[in-house]
Amino acid sequence: MRICTVTGNKEKGVKIMPRPYLGDPKYTIEVLQKYNFAFQKRFGQNFLIDTHVLDKIIDSAQITKDDFVLEIGPGIGTMTQYLAEAAREVAAVEIDKTLLPILDDTLKDWDNVTVINNDILKVDIRQLALEKNQGRPIKVVANLPYYITTPIIMGLFENQVPVDSITIMVQKEVADRMQVGPGTKDYGALSLAVQYYAKPKIVANVPPNCFMPRPKVGSAVIRLERYEKPPVVTIVSLAVLVSMNAR
Repeated sequence: MRICTVTGNKEKGVKIMPRPYLGDPKYTIEVLQKYNFAFQKRFGQNFLIDTHVLDKIIDSAQITKDDFVLEIGPGIGTMTQYLAEAAREVAAVEIDKTLLPILDDTLKDWDNVTVINNDILKVDIRQLALEKNQGRPIKVVANLPYYITTPIIMGLFENQVPVDSITIMVQKEVADRMQVGPGTKDYGALSLAVQYYAKPKIVANVPPNCFMPRPKVGSAVIRLERYEKPPVVTIVSLAVLVSMNAR
């Protein structure tokens, strides 16, 4: 696993507080052209270019200066900049090694960010929380591609990772399925599994024009606030959870 830690700018012993800038599409385009970056469909790369959405994610995640935040899939570092400004410390896990030099550039002004080049499903998040947050519950923020949404969410819930909340951008239909109640047409195994571990709430609907490149479908930001103790479930519900675990 390759770990890169970026360092902040200092002048005469006084730390200069940087401001996020990548939410402006002008700067996003400049960075992509500077590094001749090619989007890879296999990683589901769609970068946010809307400052209002970025602010909404940070507010909804309730990030404070006491928090250690795990970001999954930082891309070029757009949301990472906002997280670094709001949190005590951020660890950003990025699978695409071609993004490492870009992240080293875009995050060079923040000294509270660690970039980890690895598959999030292979990262020992419990150990990371222990090292960075003394084992206390962490907050997770991510912009997730559809194909890996369920494995990541269920892995965080089922593997005894100390998680306070998960605030994620996903396809709108997936967010709807996480939030709907029993008796509705979209209620299913994902709804039951998520609602067993957490209280879901959709906090924003995000149209395709907020991304670069534009996805073909709409997205939504959903916050999953983990229960201290999962609720009691029926035998039928338990069977569904067991079947999901077996996949």
